[in-house]
Amino acid sequence: MKEEVILINEANEVIGQMEKMEAHQKGLLHRAFSVFLFNEKGEWLLQKRASSKYHSPGLWTNSCCGHPRPGEDIVSAAQRRLNEELGIHTTLQVQFEFQYQTNFDNLLVENEWDYVLIGTTELLPLANPDEVDDWKWIRPEAVQEQIQLNPDQFTYWFKHIVNHHLKQLIITS
Repeated sequence: MKEEVILINEANEVIGQMEKMEAHQKGLLHRAFSVFLFNEKGEWLLQKRASSKYHSPGLWTNSCCGHPRPGEDIVSAAQRRLNEELGIHTTLQVQFEFQYQTNFDNLLVENEWDYVLIGTTELLPLANPDEVDDWKWIRPEAVQEQIQLNPDQFTYWFKHIVNHHLKQLIITS
């Protein structure tokens, strides 16, 4: 089944939809999301993207990410994808959003309006091997240190979020 993404303009207004790979080949702006899960120790759940992924294979990133389908709201899409990738069900909330664009060596372009969602869980992932090669719980400070030492081991958007939006990832009770 071919996935479609929601195309938007610079004001985040819907202007259409397109097959996901075509949107990435053309570099068209579309909606996406990135999920950050925390445990009671304040650690983040990171995943290592499957080596079979069409871009950023084998790189460490946030708990899960993806694209809402046409007609699907961001929170529902993120919960769906979290279950598909890690077998986890939990409450999520949008924490902030930002736009980014980057080009990959395989000529694909990420041009995304990224909603960043947060949630908490104590569940251990049941990782889908088509999506995830590995996972780990890690303190945010250790993530920052690892990104400084080995930036090529992390996805572009994850590094961007950690380097530019870390304070916005604070969970308030």
